[in-house]
Amino acid sequence: MATQRVMDFFATRRPEGPCLVVDLDVVRDNYSTYRKALPDSAIFYAVKANPAPEILRLLAELGSSFDTASVVEIEMALDAGATPDRISFGNTIKKERDIARAYALGVRLFAVDAFEEVEKIARAAPGARVFCRVLTSGDGAEWPLSRKFGCDPAMAIDVLQYAHSLGLVAAGVSFHVGSQMTDTNAWDAALADASMVFRALEARGIVLTLVNMGGGFPTRYLKDIPAAEAYGASIHSALIRHFGNRLPRTIIEPGRG
Repeated sequence: MATQRVMDFFATRRPEGPCLVVDLDVVRDNYSTYRKALPDSAIFYAVKANPAPEILRLLAELGSSFDTASVVEIEMALDAGATPDRISFGNTIKKERDIARAYALGVRLFAVDAFEEVEKIARAAPGARVFCRVLTSGDGAEWPLSRKFGCDPAMAIDVLQYAHSLGLVAAGVSFHVGSQMTDTNAWDAALADASMVFRALEARGIVLTLVNMGGGFPTRYLKDIPAAEAYGASIHSALIRHFGNRLPRTIIEPGRG
């Protein structure tokens, strides 16, 4: 929804062609909303949602971390003021030279979903931390992304064990329930799968610590959407249900939300 400041901009500037206008106060408010809704989760803003330098600088100042899909996005996040420890290379299919460049820039957290990707990271980013993306159903999302990347949970177990055997740190798992997800309970099944991967690897002597719960948090276009607090409450309940009193570190990756 357009704020009054945006409407005033159009009234006074009268741009001649198509343009994108962002109210940074809305960005600030949305960041605060998700911090309150999921206070125990680190926010990794999905840079691909809108890489405008003004947005990245504001979020860096607010303390946000950043999910990136390319070296260019990593460099943009760094230029905006983020430190390398606040950046993840979340694309599961990366060129080895891009992995090496990210590693040289200080990035140490990488996504995988295949044995071949693990091998590239082991060569180009020795000792890095990796999380494996798992598939979810995507039911309830307006734009399903849950099967675009990722592997079955059973395969994720073997992928992470392989990463461990190659000297990488098997950090955890990730998933994406789909963009514009209006079902606040959509994270439950994915967290159940994540907890299964955690237990299976612990039985093999590998302790995972991280669950990247991805994005999917919607923004309002024409239809009303659930409040961020509803998502936060549902996700917190699911975490307790599946992980008990041994809660992992969690990440969320809001973009348009």
